[in-house]
Amino acid sequence: MKSKLSGVLAASLALTIYLPINAMAFSSGSQTTIVASQEVVASQELKKIAAEKAALLMNSYETISVQYALIDKGKIVLTGQTGKNDMKGKQPLTKDTLYGIGSVSKMYAAAAVMKLVDDGKVELDVPIVHYISDFKMKDERYKRITPRMLLNHSSGLQGTSTSNVFLFKDNDTYAHDNLLMQLANQTLKADPGEFSVYCNDGFTLAEILVERVSGISFTEFLHQRFTEPLKLNHTKTPQDKLEGDELAGLYFPTYQGQLPIEFVNDIGSGGIYSTAEDVVRFSQLFMGQGKGILSDKAVNAMEQEEYKKGMWSGDGDYSFNYGLGWDSVKLYPFSEYGIKALVKGGDTTLQHASMVVLPEQQMAAAVLSSGGSSATNRLMATELLVAALKEKGTIKDIKPNKSFGKPVKAKMPHDVAKKAGLYGNSYSNFKIEITKNGELLLPNYTEEKFVYTADGSFINEEGTSKLNFVTEKNGRTYLEESTYKSMPGLGQDVMTHYLAEKLEDNVLSKETVAAWEKRKGVKFYLVNEKFSSAEYLVQLMLTTQINFKEGMTGYWDGRKITGPNSAAHQLQIPVMNGRDMTEARFYTKGGIEYMEMPGLVYVSGSNVQLLDAGKSSKVTLAANGHAKWFAIPHEATGKIMTVTLPSKSSFAVYDEKGVCINFSVVNGNNKVKLPNNGMVVFAGAPNSEFAITLN
Repeated sequence: MKSKLSGVLAASLALTIYLPINAMAFSSGSQTTIVASQEVVASQELKKIAAEKAALLMNSYETISVQYALIDKGKIVLTGQTGKNDMKGKQPLTKDTLYGIGSVSKMYAAAAVMKLVDDGKVELDVPIVHYISDFKMKDERYKRITPRMLLNHSSGLQGTSTSNVFLFKDNDTYAHDNLLMQLANQTLKADPGEFSVYCNDGFTLAEILVERVSGISFTEFLHQRFTEPLKLNHTKTPQDKLEGDELAGLYFPTYQGQLPIEFVNDIGSGGIYSTAEDVVRFSQLFMGQGKGILSDKAVNAMEQEEYKKGMWSGDGDYSFNYGLGWDSVKLYPFSEYGIKALVKGGDTTLQHASMVVLPEQQMAAAVLSSGGSSATNRLMATELLVAALKEKGTIKDIKPNKSFGKPVKAKMPHDVAKKAGLYGNSYSNFKIEITKNGELLLPNYTEEKFVYTADGSFINEEGTSKLNFVTEKNGRTYLEESTYKSMPGLGQDVMTHYLAEKLEDNVLSKETVAAWEKRKGVKFYLVNEKFSSAEYLVQLMLTTQINFKEGMTGYWDGRKITGPNSAAHQLQIPVMNGRDMTEARFYTKGGIEYMEMPGLVYVSGSNVQLLDAGKSSKVTLAANGHAKWFAIPHEATGKIMTVTLPSKSSFAVYDEKGVCINFSVVNGNNKVKLPNNGMVVFAGAPNSEFAITLN
């Protein structure tokens, strides 16, 4: 949920239909399997549907460009692209334009691990330390983590070490190279295997596993074992040679121009670039059409219901139910027709992808985009596959959208009201209020009202969202949410998951209250992000503010305050809302307060100085290379600031609303008019010196 409960969602058409060939060949070493199939050609109606859905993404779902493909029994029968590419319109989108596929890369990492399993070099249930001897953590339970747990998200790792991952024009391997060091300072959030919750670091660790066992880089392994035998000529990583004109144009709402190449440098977790056609060709591995590349046994293991091995929310329709690598091995609405469907989605800061595979039908669709989201891409891919299945007669009639119906209020037992209180997830904490007349309210979270019904659940007025309270075997109480969200023109998105966990009362000492009260309302600014980081533009983690909602002073954004200078997530929530947990530690050095979270260092806004308003000045970074932030004084407002940049450095300027109005890495501009009440940050190598003039 963003503004509402569920967190599931946040040009001319160039359409090309390719005639089928007689067979598709797969080769690996001396083995080659020929997959023959009947002639399959997309109908005019399917072409029309594809064109309409692609245009819809562009017009209604904040998408800049879209590329899609559908494969049927070894033949790419439908492919197309639409939208804006380069600013000048000189570089048209084609079927070979590359997109970052984000977490769809996890399927390539999972396939790589399973290839090593096929080769007898890795066993899924042998601890990782057997393969990566220098993998260590503060928590001794790490010794029980296995490759299977990395691939089904049940390792217990905190989630995501995102420092210096998303970089413009920079394929620095820092994120990969420093993961083991980052993990060495962390504890686990749960026993390995206890439950599955989305975890990026698990797949970067799987990438390292592949490298250690194979003796070659992950990129080399990917090409030798998959892209070359499958003839995926347009699938690359940041470690390959990537040219800007072969990649889709990238844009951001607050910036008017085209952005540079976005490199995602944790390759196994989210750093692969590909085309829709290459993605669906890759998907044939999961249809049993890749003999000699990946065994049927491996493919079958990957599509098992791994999520059921640990704690999970109850029966319901899902967008997430993990296999090995897969987001879902039981995707709605195909489950309504008795059709097995597998899906993997992915999002970078700017690019999005989804791959939907119907292994028994030997069909798959992929939708890639600049802008938009993997969720809307998945829905488009689903629409294309459903339409194709209906044409074939596999699906007779399209089932209507589902809902829980308009709620009928029932008398609520008195003990249900005891479930009210403070709840939290890894993003926030909020209060649940339950009135005597059977209404559930979440005043800090949503304006929706939920009514108690005869089956013991609370349902909203539209009948699209249902809430239940569940006490698990671990003794913890959860708020379970089931939703049916209609997406105009794209069908329906669904989710059943634990939205939040009930939080215990957390009474703070006077010393702790005093320390946190001083930080109330204070912004903290990231200082250890590389000068080329996309963070300086998109600002997903660039700043964080210490705020407390009324009556919830013992918690900060889902973290339990554990002392005057510490707070940590202590939640155990499967699926998605328990992902990316952190421990925050505050410390003072040289009279300046800092906040440290895994891989990230922030400086308190209380210690940020004013930019020198004189005609000329200098800014010199410290030996630790930390970025320096400055507030723009009133005397400098409206003046033109010119910055002489040293090599490997940048600066960015933000207006009083926090919107980036200039980032030198993006636009190459070293002159900017300073806004009122804005901020400036200088980033670069240790001891870098910036010369500044104001006119």
